[in-house]
Amino acid sequence: MNKQELIQLGKNAKKASFQSAGLSTTTKNDILKQFAKAIIDKTDEIIDANQKDLQNPQIESKFIDRLKLDAKRISDMANGLLQLVGLADPTAKIDGGWETEDGLRIVKQRVPLGVVGIIYEARPNVTIDAAGLCFKSGNAVILRGGKESINSNVVLADILRDVLKQNDLDENMIQVIDDPSHELAQAFMELNDYVDVLIPRGSARLIQTVLNNATVPVIETGAGNCHIYVDKDADKQMARNIIINGKVQRPSVCNATEKVLIHKDVADDYLPDIISDLRERGVEVRGDESTRAIVNDVIPATTEDWDTEYNALIISIKVVDSRQAAIDHINEHGTHHSEVIVSNDYAAGVAFQQQVDAACVYVNASSRFTDGFEFGFGAEIGISTQKLHARGPMGLEALTSYKYVINGDGQTRK
Repeated sequence: MNKQELIQLGKNAKKASFQSAGLSTTTKNDILKQFAKAIIDKTDEIIDANQKDLQNPQIESKFIDRLKLDAKRISDMANGLLQLVGLADPTAKIDGGWETEDGLRIVKQRVPLGVVGIIYEARPNVTIDAAGLCFKSGNAVILRGGKESINSNVVLADILRDVLKQNDLDENMIQVIDDPSHELAQAFMELNDYVDVLIPRGSARLIQTVLNNATVPVIETGAGNCHIYVDKDADKQMARNIIINGKVQRPSVCNATEKVLIHKDVADDYLPDIISDLRERGVEVRGDESTRAIVNDVIPATTEDWDTEYNALIISIKVVDSRQAAIDHINEHGTHHSEVIVSNDYAAGVAFQQQVDAACVYVNASSRFTDGFEFGFGAEIGISTQKLHARGPMGLEALTSYKYVINGDGQTRK
């Protein structure tokens, strides 16, 4: 694909977006059901394409879990599409209405963003999640995955496009860029005439590259340097359970726990068991000097560790003097994603939630719940760590804007 072909892709998407914006909720839901059935029917074809991606010797080991598709994950993608069927259509929503002194009747109505561009890395499930969310919210989508998952992405998009064609709809509501070159990615980020918004999903490096180079408006979906702070009033077993779940359940994702901060008053008692729990599950533990004074064979944490999203079975631990010290550390080193306090002190939990600058702030629960499915939004388009337009898990409504629809009876302004 060259730049001219990319521009044509943009033109096709813009044209298709006008048709997608006019689809009824009934039509969209029917197509989503067909999408889900087609994915299940083509399971073997999808796995074959995915195996080609997995056989690439240049894939980093930490990406394999994100990249791999099997029958269970394909079924989960199909179920995600079916879950969207049961969710309210945001474009059917009216935000409000009123009548002016001149008798104008004004309605604030939800509308699609238009053409959504998604730039992502080694997660082929994003192809289905993004396509489904954009379709249900009335948008057209252009998908640009990484080279690691190119075969998987192409076959998944082709399956959805075939369903659109079979229903006499514009297949260009869903398009995939099949050339993962950096030059074409840069051209995509400058496609202002046709792309209304770009959403990057992936590593901190990818997100920063898009933010620094795009001329198309960007919704920042951030990396997840997520913390658990164990307060002096924390229940010990609860803290152990939450830390293990946050770190071990799926370490490669952005809502996994990367750091533990623990109050000095309970560090001597709690840390030996917490570190033992982590090591039993294959986690490499790094720590500050105070942590190493308690468990002396912990690997020394470096300055860089506090700002690193590992996406692996690695965790760093720091002993802090107070709740405020934990909050200050998180606000300095966090990525505004998901932060946790474990405490039985209600006031401490409230203060933590008020003062920590993050999209999702938990008291006594794992950071792993930061997810569109878990929040009831259906498949998410990403987790926004910015404050404008959308924040946190971005579901259907985050893919819409609004317009004012005004009706009159011949009024003219005096």
